[in-house]
Amino acid sequence: MLTADLLAQIAARAGLEPASLVLKRLDRPDGPDLWLDPDRYLYPASMLKTPLAVASYTLVADGKLTLDRTFEVLQANMTANDKESPLIPGYTSPLYELLDLMLTRSDNVATNMLYDILGRERATQIVQERFGLRATAFYRKLSGSLPLIHDPGWDGMHRNSHSAGDAARLFELIARGLVPYAFELRQTLARQEWNNKLPAGLLPGDRFAHKTGDTGEVTHDGGILDTDQGASYVLVVYTGLESDDENNAKFAPFMSSLRQFL
Repeated sequence: MLTADLLAQIAARAGLEPASLVLKRLDRPDGPDLWLDPDRYLYPASMLKTPLAVASYTLVADGKLTLDRTFEVLQANMTANDKESPLIPGYTSPLYELLDLMLTRSDNVATNMLYDILGRERATQIVQERFGLRATAFYRKLSGSLPLIHDPGWDGMHRNSHSAGDAARLFELIARGLVPYAFELRQTLARQEWNNKLPAGLLPGDRFAHKTGDTGEVTHDGGILDTDQGASYVLVVYTGLESDDENNAKFAPFMSSLRQFL
């Protein structure tokens, strides 16, 4: 039987420490429902992009935005990406493309544009008040490399926040269809192009709609797992480890060991 202590041991054996972990079964009420230090502050990196997408879709559902509305890419939002992006200054992108790029490729320029389109204060209010994500806030635009992007809208003090606990709550809301455009969000997360962490330890037939986060101080992965046997879970793994090949490779043996209990 999987317990919180055993989950912590599996993570420790894989070298995923320090960590903030959540595992919750969705299709049965008898669990497991395991939360290990879920409110610990670890910089969310690109995990923040999922709640930003939810805030965007909420404004679409409210009639404040449309998915086909276009926005020009400005030089002020340019920063490095790990994959080639069509977002270059002067290019005009519809909102649906920005959302897709932000989630599937983790595009930082798309994210920075959405900070401007939504407004970071309004986006924060939406996810906190309408979806209960009290440990989530949008403060600073994202930088794909140093030097950090110039961001005159930043207050100079606060860092972006989106805890592992909030990430798990949000993935559950998406899985249960309790956010606007939940089906579209889940389908987009299922097309994730960064699959070298938790998916590398899954079994054939398993499906993981997920998002990753990476910086020089953290490496994360989390999402909605549907096993080949028909079970459904939310699994979120945040770590205070630098994102590099060695640390990212630790997610696969963790997932492989955990998968035996799911």
